[in-house]
Amino acid sequence: MSKFLDLINKQRSEKKEEKFEGTFLEYLEKLQDDPDIAKPAHKRLYDAIKKHGVATMDNEDPRKKKIFNDDNIKIYDYFKSQFFGNERVIEKLMHFLKSAALRGEESRQVLLLMGPVGAGKSALTEHIKDALDGEVYYHLDGDPQKGEPLQLVPRSLRGNFEEMLGVKIEGDLSPVARWRLLEEFRGKYENFTVKSSTFSQRGRRGIASVPPMDANSQDVSVLIGSEDISKLDKYSEDDPRVLNLTGAFNVGNRGIVELIEVFKNEIEFLHTIITATQEKRVPAPGKHDMVFFDGVILAHCNESEWNRFKSEHTNEAILDRVVKINVPYCLELDQEEKIYKKILKGSDFKAHIAPHTIKVASMFSVMSRLKKSGKCDVLTKMKIYNGEEVIEKGRVKNIDINDLREEHREEGMTGISTRFIMKSIDHALVMSENHCVTPIGVMKSITKMVKEQIVDEDTREKCLALIQNVVREEYLKILETEIAKAFITAYEEQAQSLFDTYLDNAEAYTTKQKLKCKTTKEEREPDERFMKSIEELIGITGSARQGFRSDVTAYMFAKMRRGVKVDYQSYEPLKEAIESYLINSVKDMARIVTKSKTRDDEQRVKYNDMVGTLIEEYGYNETSAEEVLTYASNNLWRDS
Repeated sequence: MSKFLDLINKQRSEKKEEKFEGTFLEYLEKLQDDPDIAKPAHKRLYDAIKKHGVATMDNEDPRKKKIFNDDNIKIYDYFKSQFFGNERVIEKLMHFLKSAALRGEESRQVLLLMGPVGAGKSALTEHIKDALDGEVYYHLDGDPQKGEPLQLVPRSLRGNFEEMLGVKIEGDLSPVARWRLLEEFRGKYENFTVKSSTFSQRGRRGIASVPPMDANSQDVSVLIGSEDISKLDKYSEDDPRVLNLTGAFNVGNRGIVELIEVFKNEIEFLHTIITATQEKRVPAPGKHDMVFFDGVILAHCNESEWNRFKSEHTNEAILDRVVKINVPYCLELDQEEKIYKKILKGSDFKAHIAPHTIKVASMFSVMSRLKKSGKCDVLTKMKIYNGEEVIEKGRVKNIDINDLREEHREEGMTGISTRFIMKSIDHALVMSENHCVTPIGVMKSITKMVKEQIVDEDTREKCLALIQNVVREEYLKILETEIAKAFITAYEEQAQSLFDTYLDNAEAYTTKQKLKCKTTKEEREPDERFMKSIEELIGITGSARQGFRSDVTAYMFAKMRRGVKVDYQSYEPLKEAIESYLINSVKDMARIVTKSKTRDDEQRVKYNDMVGTLIEEYGYNETSAEEVLTYASNNLWRDS
């Protein structure tokens, strides 16, 4: 019990120490020591995110070269464990905040996140708001706007104060703060009480959200507050004491105002937003002056809403005040997998997830988002976008990732959403009788949901073709290789031995030398038959053999000279050939995997050993291992 009490008391004392309450003069003394406490809203948010850490993507990161063409991509620690595959989006977001923090034109513009449903706009917005939550700021006591205390300084003295403090003073007192200054402090602003508070979504301090409103029920008071009718019989209409400044722009002053599905609101409702951005002021209710507003206006919407809104020429004034950042679906397979794994980790999902289950789901979702290309098929395109090397006839397919992107600049704005895939995984779990989800179960679930939920016929047919043909065939290739690895004792050693043998022979062939036996010291010619048996598996025949052997030899020895350790996986075309060679060499694998009454004792032992390897080394459980082996026997070796 004492441990809990100690923890409570520690947190309470820390909060007490952070609290500040004093006169404006005392605040000025704090400001002299740390001018940063008076920073504007955009800089406050920028710093709150940046303080978690920022670094340039490591040169050794393969994504830097393959995905980003060696561009200097900044990685912000605040986002990197929560968002995957959207480094460009975050970079644009931070560029906006940095420019706005320097009081550039962006400080007077709305930041709009636009993208398809389920692309992560809302999650990104929530995470941005969370960055401010708990941050300390100083404000005028009793001011519903929680205005910056420096607004007390008369305009005639602001130049002097700015020079002395090294800060810029913006804005004017709210009507309520002005009334308090005159009536309670008799104009002696040096005595005005200043307090510290922390930003809080839950407490509606500096962070506000505005949901879309029905045209018939739209009320601008949601944005700017209202007058307290009950006080009008006591005070005049122009008395600030009748004001109830609880609107989003009042609450979000000094922080963030979020506009949810912003373009679902009527144009009249959006005029206040124009004023807030262009003039940094919002109307006060009734017969009161304009109120200064300093805050980040963060809006988000779907593409259909954006297209509808921008098609109306009458909306030009608002469009001119918007910085739009597209938030597309993820197009990197590995990053898409990370998204689903993160969601699953944060849930109470306790089922066994077999290897490649998330990969299969991710392949389907990513390929559904890709546009047709004249340069390659959709599977190849997915692999290139993932930074993989695609092999064709023994050579890496040379397709520039930027050329593919230029074909469809808006790629990623359509396709299957993250939510759809997560629902498919949930359904696969419900359909499973053993609390176990496999790639087979997920493919069945996706197929079922596509048939039931996708209304557009063309999209439905495209998705069915993807899952039933492309994804299924790719999974079968993965499965065949994995079963072979589990079947072959010391697979890695055998693969490496084949690699070493091929490399020795290829080197001797290329340099026109003989091979010397390490044991007998006898010399012999390179084994042409062996090299051909490897090369034929990846379509290398005839005159192409010589070039391939030269390429392999040159590539490997270049790596060795740089001190890089080479193995059978170092050169993708040769790796593919060796794996195919090993799979083809296992003649009795199909008979062992295929369940039949004729499996003898020896085959039964090998089968059990293989299941054991799949469980211990590859992450299956008994149920999922049996299911994928049954699937393999029904789909890979029907003629065996």
